Amino acid sequence: MKRLLLLIALMGVLFGAFSQKMPVSYDFGEKLNDRYRYSNLVTIDNDGDGGYVLVRSYFQGLILKPKGYLIEHYNKDLELVSQYNYKLKGLQFVDGFIKNGQLKLLFFNYDFERGFYEYQAHTSNLVNFSFEKEQLLKFVTPAVEGAFGKNYYNRDFKKGFSTTLLFNAEKTGFIISTHHKKNKEDKHTIHLFDADLNKRWEHDFSAEVAEKNYAFENLAISGNGNEAYIVGKAYFKKKRFKAEERKFQYELIKVNGGVAKTQSFDNPGKFSEGLYPILSKGKLYCVGFYADRKDNRYNGLSFFELDATSLTILNKKYNPFTDQFMDDKFGRGENEFVNNLVFKGVTVTDENDILFNAEEYFVTHSMHNTGAGQRIKVDRFHHNDIVSVKLNTNGDMLWARNINKAEVTQGDGAYASYSSYSKDGDTYFFLSTAAENPQLINNERLVFKQGLTGNRNVFLISLDENGKMDYEKVIDAKEARLPLMVSKPLINTKKDELLFYAKRGNKKQLVKVAFN
Repeated sequence: MKRLLLLIALMGVLFGAFSQKMPVSYDFGEKLNDRYRYSNLVTIDNDGDGGYVLVRSYFQGLILKPKGYLIEHYNKDLELVSQYNYKLKGLQFVDGFIKNGQLKLLFFNYDFERGFYEYQAHTSNLVNFSFEKEQLLKFVTPAVEGAFGKNYYNRDFKKGFSTTLLFNAEKTGFIISTHHKKNKEDKHTIHLFDADLNKRWEHDFSAEVAEKNYAFENLAISGNGNEAYIVGKAYFKKKRFKAEERKFQYELIKVNGGVAKTQSFDNPGKFSEGLYPILSKGKLYCVGFYADRKDNRYNGLSFFELDATSLTILNKKYNPFTDQFMDDKFGRGENEFVNNLVFKGVTVTDENDILFNAEEYFVTHSMHNTGAGQRIKVDRFHHNDIVSVKLNTNGDMLWARNINKAEVTQGDGAYASYSSYSKDGDTYFFLSTAAENPQLINNERLVFKQGLTGNRNVFLISLDENGKMDYEKVIDAKEARLPLMVSKPLINTKKDELLFYAKRGNKKQLVKVAFN
């Protein structure tokens, strides 16, 4: 009888292994108790020795307020080996990473006593977490609301001071952009730092802001670490526009400290709607979307190859959205339009094809009664459809697909959105949803609708080298009782692995997914 049961169990395991379509396996770390019920994951990185370091900001009090940062150190077996409570309040977290065994946390702050903004770096080893503080930059100016940030759609340049910090995809360096307006003074400065927090150069960009204000969005850095290629929106100051027209154009700015060069991309009847810079094998590309009119409707995909030195455009292509793509998104016979796309991932394959994906992202606002006679403004962050595209290096579109989903959050968006990974020419998307199964319409149109339960399944959606779509539930909610922060993985391309943090209430867990 025991042999029979063992045989049945073995057959079940083998059947499960062979029935799984997606080439992934996963491993759960131990489910641990966590005293910090309210927290946000702010950064996650490899420790350089096979393990992982996670940093969470946590909140406490009757009225929840930020109290500090919990730093968790796990080994390669997903075991928690140490944790440290970095009690720090009042600073705005920007980003964090590990370089040469040192954890580096970047903060933005306003010193009300001395009247200046500053960027700080807090650096510690991974053994006893003894942090040392370093001031990277400071700017003497009155405080303004919302000085730091990156807003994709509406930038306010009238506040007197605005700044943003952008890393490149590889996190080998970052820029800090500062725009300071006081009376007739209008000064815009760009600073480049490497990952060791050394300032490579500082460039006065003020001459360029005489006619346009710049809102930077994406960054690429040359292999020698000295040249920054920045894509941003250039908002015209003095032109007159119709109410429905957009007031900006996308530009690429190349800065090496001493000289800045700019390149715009708009042509008659073709207006860029989002661009991403790519440096690959000595070549420079920009890929994105375009509109046929100066409004917010996207009509297709744009591609530009540029000379990396002069920024001269060597080749450009405009690919209208295909019928397949429009059917994916809206169904047949619908007359709708595409907009609000934000880049999420870009990969250049071994065959030099370009794979990129974006998400339909936007923010809505409403007023709500508190029940105490007050009205408060509520922001809702919408993470909707996934757009995935494949281009060859001549700019020809090989395919474009749309995956339908609708998610909305009022705070931490870690559980919403998605993460992507490319391997052997295929693109994979991890999606966390309480829905048991997506709707598959006409065997092609895939629609994910949010379910009502609090438990979440993890689906893996694949697009092969020809754009053929498939999907599978790879982690069941009954197996993973804690929801995964699916939009904030640690991706290890050398090992083809993704590490996810799972948390609900006072329970936490690591989940590692490996591609076979």
